[in-house]
Amino acid sequence: MSPTTDLVEIEQLLARYAVAMTRGDVDRVLKVFTPDGTYSAFGDTYPLDEFPALVAAAPKGLFLVGTPAVDLDGDTATGTQPLCFVEHSEHEMRIGYYNDTYVRTPEGWRLRTRSMTFIRRSGSHDSGRPHAFTRS
Repeated sequence: MSPTTDLVEIEQLLARYAVAMTRGDVDRVLKVFTPDGTYSAFGDTYPLDEFPALVAAAPKGLFLVGTPAVDLDGDTATGTQPLCFVEHSEHEMRIGYYNDTYVRTPEGWRLRTRSMTFIRRSGSHDSGRPHAFTRS
């Protein structure tokens, strides 16, 4: 594939993630990851089998994402994508960015890792406060 085709496919993958998160469609969110994929935020890393409970405990709202900056390297890539999350009931915002790793699979490009960094009013960048989700 051409680098342009790869970039468009990765951008569409990330758009599917944002739309599925906005709609609360966890099954579709999981499909954008590799089976061994992980999500990191709130000071911890979560395997995909914990992702449904993690999402259930999170606030609901609109995931607005920007165009990712992606570095391709054959069948792998890394990238950073800005995020503005708007909570649905009070319209409070969280801003930050995702740091990602991607891998080309037989089904197309997939996220292997996604790590959230929040930007605070103070200007600091961190992985966040502990989440409402608790591991069993």
